Amino acid sequence: MKSFSLFLCVFTLAIMALPKFSLALLLKETRTIAPGLPPIAERVPKEPLITNPELIGRVVGVQGGSLHTLISRPKDVRLINVWGYARLVGFNEKLELYPDILESVDNKFDKIFTLNLREGHKWSDGSPFTAEDFRFWYEDVALNSKLNPIGLPGFMLVEGMGPKFMVLNETTVRYSWHKPNPLFLQELAKARPPFIYKPAAYLKQFHETYGNLEFIRSIARIEKVRGWAPLFNRMDDMYGATNPHIPTLQPWVPRTASGERRAVMERNPFFHRIDNTGQQLPYIDRIIMDVVDGKLIPAKTLAGESELQARGLGFSDISVLKRGEQTEDYDTRLWLNSKGSEISILPNLSIQDPVWRKLMQDRRFRHALSLGIDRELINKVLYFGLGRPGNDTVLDVSPLYRPDFQTVWAEYNPDLANQLLDDIGLTEKRGDGIRLMEDGRPLQLIIEITGESSEQDDALELVAETWKEIGVSAFIRPSQRDTIRARALSGNLIMSVWSGFENGVPTANMPPIDYAPTREDFLSWAPWGNYYESDGHAGVQPDWEPAIRLIDLFDQWLVSSSFEEREMIWEQMLQIHADETIHIGLVNGVRQPVVVKGLLNVPEMGIYGWDPGAQFGIHRMDLFFFADLLSVETE
Repeated sequence: MKSFSLFLCVFTLAIMALPKFSLALLLKETRTIAPGLPPIAERVPKEPLITNPELIGRVVGVQGGSLHTLISRPKDVRLINVWGYARLVGFNEKLELYPDILESVDNKFDKIFTLNLREGHKWSDGSPFTAEDFRFWYEDVALNSKLNPIGLPGFMLVEGMGPKFMVLNETTVRYSWHKPNPLFLQELAKARPPFIYKPAAYLKQFHETYGNLEFIRSIARIEKVRGWAPLFNRMDDMYGATNPHIPTLQPWVPRTASGERRAVMERNPFFHRIDNTGQQLPYIDRIIMDVVDGKLIPAKTLAGESELQARGLGFSDISVLKRGEQTEDYDTRLWLNSKGSEISILPNLSIQDPVWRKLMQDRRFRHALSLGIDRELINKVLYFGLGRPGNDTVLDVSPLYRPDFQTVWAEYNPDLANQLLDDIGLTEKRGDGIRLMEDGRPLQLIIEITGESSEQDDALELVAETWKEIGVSAFIRPSQRDTIRARALSGNLIMSVWSGFENGVPTANMPPIDYAPTREDFLSWAPWGNYYESDGHAGVQPDWEPAIRLIDLFDQWLVSSSFEEREMIWEQMLQIHADETIHIGLVNGVRQPVVVKGLLNVPEMGIYGWDPGAQFGIHRMDLFFFADLLSVETE
């Protein structure tokens, strides 16, 4: 594999062929700037990221306006840092990585990464963004045991070893590992990025090495925390958007005007992106996030109270939203939900009960359950036949897709399901036809759900009806999210329901982390994931051969050095999931309603997902703008 530099993707971004001396002439203010702000030429980097909207099917916009959107919890204010999606490197709409905050990345064999910053780039408070912000995070935060007792995050480790970190100059840093680290760039592009840089000039005042100790103690008393470390961690909130004073590189900045029921975000006057006419992005001045009861979001959207809404809306809301379009002058767009399945039934393969464990780990049992589901019926009843019945797997827009991954063991065949259960030995039945397990207990699956989705409730009712035909009883138990996760981790959960694989549109270069027991919050095998996350210090070591094989393949991906090698690993992992029916998916390819009111540059069709995608993030929310402002400007 040859060394290469990661440059801007021509598919989504166009750097104008301008002489360097003409950049200042290109930049322009379209309104009177706030008192005390320097002119735009002094607020953006020497080489800003220039976007030509027309090259990505958009139009040049106009600055201004306040966008209202609805959230169901105060902590969802953090979504502003997801949707803004300013990352060191990020994904474009073709799911290709490009430098964003960074000017470029030099990558040698996935071992040596040289990050080149934009000269003159500034934080939202106007302070310089330099290599010192990277050094401060690495040496004074990540490696400080008081701030971070668990040490470097996993994506910074290769075989348990961190990188050699070097500051080459004010705008260049380098990370070097002894073996490939293909996770590194992928992690930087996530919806919730790791922030391997910090606003050092701001945060040093709360750090014991740099700050005035008396000042730190006084602020700690005000914040009611014990010691400098918890104070530092509270003030260091680059993701949660709860500290309006911490500088950011995102397009919108939280303001102190925010309250418990409303959060106000204003455009970052030092944001590093401009359009090809010289206007600084983002176009929209202000984002206002109103906190409402989640159950009211569809009704309030229908009433026209949101200009951009997907959060809190589901497929079942589409018909009602469509009926309200003309009266409230909005448009309901249907984006592809990027999850591997809209609804996925998750047998707990690591359950403690030995009888259940033996049954859950028998592939014939999982195949029988899958064959006992009428997915076509579920698709027609819940999704008007617009989804795709099948397994929880990658979607057909992924280059890793194969039709058999979608269909194997996913047809409705109760006769074969009954035969498989008979072959297991589950031939004894009680009077109502429900089979008995080997210890005499009835084969009743307790399926725990959050109760947050009416679609899940309705789907499980349909599943329970057809499972009766194969002698399986299903009892649905609503529980809190945290309770379900705790029961999974303790090994007491029998079965649960969740949405499918978060990343249903992967490429081979994306880590297959969801497809192996690598995290404790994966409900199919939480104790195994905990064992992997803790390097064997917690959880339970996997005892099921397919899980062991998946972990081995994932570890091979982590040290892989070529696209071809990663593609082969992905295919093997997806084949194991297809052969084993580890998740019992129902329907995928379901559409996510996105309500748009008065905005331009919002795609008619898009991918809606968390990773990759950051929901609105890859679609460049900084380019969205209000149509009425365009008409005013042209008058």
